[in-house]
Amino acid sequence: MARVYGKGAAAHHALDHIDLTIKANEFFTLLGPSGCGKTTLLRLIGGFDQPTSGQIAIFGRDVAGLPPEGRPVNTVFQHYALFPHLTVAQNIGFALRMLGRPRAESAATVARMVALVGLEGMESRRPDQLSGGQKQRVALARALAPGPKILLLDEPLSALDAKLRMRMRSELKALQRETGISFVFVTHDQDEALAMSDRIAVMQGGRIQQLGRPEEIYEAPANRFVADFIGGANLIPARIGANGAEAVGLGVIPASGAVGDAVTLAIRPERLGLVADAMRHPGDLGPLRVAERIYMGNELSFRLDGAEVPLHVTLPRGGVRGAQDFAPGDAVCIRPEPGAVRVLSS
Repeated sequence: MARVYGKGAAAHHALDHIDLTIKANEFFTLLGPSGCGKTTLLRLIGGFDQPTSGQIAIFGRDVAGLPPEGRPVNTVFQHYALFPHLTVAQNIGFALRMLGRPRAESAATVARMVALVGLEGMESRRPDQLSGGQKQRVALARALAPGPKILLLDEPLSALDAKLRMRMRSELKALQRETGISFVFVTHDQDEALAMSDRIAVMQGGRIQQLGRPEEIYEAPANRFVADFIGGANLIPARIGANGAEAVGLGVIPASGAVGDAVTLAIRPERLGLVADAMRHPGDLGPLRVAERIYMGNELSFRLDGAEVPLHVTLPRGGVRGAQDFAPGDAVCIRPEPGAVRVLSS
């Protein structure tokens, strides 16, 4: 499937070669930076836009050309779009009234949705009497009330403060499990994606760069973009030699490949140990010098100079790995955990 805006030299390929199947009862996340195509894809699924080529099928039914109201889909928008003059109950029941559902059935559905999202006792409040988290619950309940088979969520947590976002992650995942429908969630926040998703599609440049479970995306990134975007990684230029990957300032790192190939080594900061250069063991890499030490509460983050690119190491405070602290200027070596080095084509 593709979506192209404009023609000729001015054409913009918002989506290109998208081939994707989202499973029933799945929490699926479209993740990527601004402009990567994730919201365009969500709009195509929802019927707010149409593909230039290809098709969209929902539970085996081709929905090409159908408007949003003709699809078994509902959407929670970034800014909730609640009706300010309606109460919580009236907002939740709005779509049911538009669908012509019987009054008693609508009232029962609204009561069920209110209980589902934990808003009992607030049915008579208006949006300006609600907190940000409560408004989001109303928007979720309103979208779920008609009984869609798929719920689309367009960055619904972005307007919330950090602590509330953390709490709502758990609530959203629990809600998806309880309703048993597919959630398609759009975000640029990698922590949200990793915490909530059954699977993630990482997008960039209108294409899916990698598709998989959170563990697969994080531990085995498919390319340099994914390694850098998800969690951040040390991306070290190297060249494959006879005994492994040779990196400036680090020495030889165990890695496979064709001799002479230029590669990028990806290593997560938390999968590196840090030892004083005077205590180095065979297999340690360096020597390097501590350029910066950052206190992060339960962690210490170090920036190291001496390689071709600055390297970052994250250590927990206390415990075996965090037992030794270092200060700027200290000579150190890094010690990768077994299996921590991922070889990517440059």
